[in-house]
Amino acid sequence: MAHDHDHSHAGHSHGAHDHDPGHAHGHDHDHLAGTSERKLLIAFVLTTLMLVIEAAGGLVSGSLALLADAGHMLVDALALLLAFLGARFAARPADSRRTYGYGRIEVLAGFVNALTQFALVAFIVYEAVQRLFSPEPILSGVMFIVALVGLLANVFVLRLLHGHDPDDVNIAGASLHVLGDLLGSVAAVLAALAVRWMGWLWADPVLSILVSLLILRSAWSLLRRSGHILLEGTPEGLHLSEIEKELALADPGITGIHHVHVWQVTAGSRMATLHAELKPGTDQGRVLRALKTMLSERWKVGHATIQFDPDHCPDELEGCGKGGSHVH
Repeated sequence: MAHDHDHSHAGHSHGAHDHDPGHAHGHDHDHLAGTSERKLLIAFVLTTLMLVIEAAGGLVSGSLALLADAGHMLVDALALLLAFLGARFAARPADSRRTYGYGRIEVLAGFVNALTQFALVAFIVYEAVQRLFSPEPILSGVMFIVALVGLLANVFVLRLLHGHDPDDVNIAGASLHVLGDLLGSVAAVLAALAVRWMGWLWADPVLSILVSLLILRSAWSLLRRSGHILLEGTPEGLHLSEIEKELALADPGITGIHHVHVWQVTAGSRMATLHAELKPGTDQGRVLRALKTMLSERWKVGHATIQFDPDHCPDELEGCGKGGSHVH
């Protein structure tokens, strides 16, 4: 069909124009992926070491806060390992079966990490309630030293992971786990001081519950963000109606923009598809360049597929026509 031929020809004839920014974007993403792998591996090793120390300290001192934090670190060590594997697999090139590559593994890792936080919070709260009704003696000195070492280690790991791409839910998931560890260590330090100087045995389980509630809030945020990406929702901060109106002004030959979709495969990898209606005789190559340039510079869309329609949209989809976006 002539329509399909024009679309294909326009896309290929301007391949050189689209190559450089796409290549630079891919190079930057590969560099960031390599950096993420190193950070996650270091974080995994340190977290594993600290969970062993805190578990031993919790058993010796009898502190629920330490044992809870050690349990948290065990889940976190597995989560960091999953995040590391996610970053490594995400660097694999696309193939004939997975044409967008393996980048979404990062998002899946972030989603699973958030779910593990919910399970962990439930366990900590259950154990804390049990301890409130049946207080047990605690060696506050041992508890304080171990908790302080854990706190310093978590501060170092959190700083290591700081500064990631805000769209990278894989690193965000790992950072969330480490933040939970950090809060757990703070709670253990405060509980140790309360037990030692005030004799408040209840401080240990109460602070554990408070930390769990803070973790729960962050876990919900991560679950919502990663779930939104997996459902191919419009990236946060973008509005399809605004995109449609601005694209319609990209070239005087455009008479209408519709059937607009914008989604995100993984961190910083935005894609879009849309239909454009043109005045008769309009240079499709010129319009293609104008639309792709605006999508890239205005909304950081690295890959766009654009279809030029005749007077009537051939797809016969609800909302697919002049002046309307077809939104899922």
